[in-house]
Amino acid sequence: MTGLIPNLVSTIIPVHNRPSMVKSAVESVLNQTYRPIEIILVDDGSTDETSVVCKDLVRQHPEIIHFEAQPNLGPGPAREKGRGIAQGEFIQYLDSDDVLFPNKFADQVKVLKENPLCEVAYGITRLVDLEGNILADPFKWTGRNETELFPGLLVDRWWCTHTPLYRRSVCDVVGAWTDLKFSQDWEYDARVGAKRVKLISSNTLVSEHRTHEAVRQTGHGKWLKPADQVRFFFSLYESAIGAGVKDTMPEMQHFSRWVFSQARKCGAAGDSDSAQKLFELSEKSAAVPGFSMKFIGVTSKLIGWNLTGKVCELRDTLAKKDAGPLTRKQSWMDAES
Repeated sequence: MTGLIPNLVSTIIPVHNRPSMVKSAVESVLNQTYRPIEIILVDDGSTDETSVVCKDLVRQHPEIIHFEAQPNLGPGPAREKGRGIAQGEFIQYLDSDDVLFPNKFADQVKVLKENPLCEVAYGITRLVDLEGNILADPFKWTGRNETELFPGLLVDRWWCTHTPLYRRSVCDVVGAWTDLKFSQDWEYDARVGAKRVKLISSNTLVSEHRTHEAVRQTGHGKWLKPADQVRFFFSLYESAIGAGVKDTMPEMQHFSRWVFSQARKCGAAGDSDSAQKLFELSEKSAAVPGFSMKFIGVTSKLIGWNLTGKVCELRDTLAKKDAGPLTRKQSWMDAES
């Protein structure tokens, strides 16, 4: 990590095959009313003209924009590469298909300076399409005044990558981004939450999350492979414990049922090792394992996880089984329980 420049906001933008959208993302940073700023573009192995566009942006703003390139390793390593050369007292992560409002840095730096015990500032994010039509305002839980990331993170990642502004000291303590293909931002925030850092909201509109037909990380029904689910869920659980979340809390019970469900799905997919590890985690995180959990544990020992998972999937389909009454709704849904 390079030396720190006081008051500087460093914005790190990973980009892969988004030559048009990255221009809008960069423009939204250049339009900030706050100075000083720097922008670090990290091309994650693009195969189109994205790198050419990035280099052209550097030529237009050489005093502000820096460019790095790497093989296609994913957004986590790309953000980490940018973090390694960032010089700012404050760190902003921004995906190449989202945009910031001009007031973001001014509002969030202000509340951080006014509240020295707070280490992360956030504001209101809204969901829009590429035509600018507002689909949700506020988006997720960004309109709430939350003081810590947990226990909410056990239910959902209740803000977006671009919503918060971090003190660099937080990022230094949390450490490197993982190479998880999906949900690496959720895992990162979990480690932030484990430090019990205090949050402060500017209570102003600060960013737009843009939905579009092009591939987003979590698009098209894809998610983590079974082995990576193990990494993700164990990190989320350990971070929650570090943040002081008890197994009797409703968010932890939601988490236990979620992991139990994923264990059965991993079994049906043929990864018995991941299924067993996730099942053990679901038992560990449950205040009192219920009958279904105990029954599945015995069944998996008798007939194996693959058959157990397939039988459970068939049963759920035939019974048209939905989420149970104790399952908490995620932050992007219309209402949260």
